[in-house]
Amino acid sequence: MKRVPQRTCVGCRQVRPKQELVRIVRTPQGEVRVDVSGKLPGRGAYVCPRLECAEAALRQKRLARSLGVAVAPAILDEMKERLRESKAQVRGEPGRVGAVE
Repeated sequence: MKRVPQRTCVGCRQVRPKQELVRIVRTPQGEVRVDVSGKLPGRGAYVCPRLECAEAALRQKRLARSLGVAVAPAILDEMKERLRESKAQVRGEPGRVGAVE
């Protein structure tokens, strides 16, 4: 039986399977990005795909502490967009992926 990797959400501190979480990464160049593929190089932190967890991670500075750099509130907007895209893919809505509102 294969072991499922577990990670802790920096927002709610709940341990969940890695695949259920959104990875936020600090790249070697020092920029903070949402890592959709989960494979970008750099220091990563994980957040539940819920707005409450992302807001708590930013508000309580847990995300900044995990990544070792200040995190701009704009990362929350990027996370919201990525969540909308992933939900559109799950529902099978054509033309939604990559759309900017």
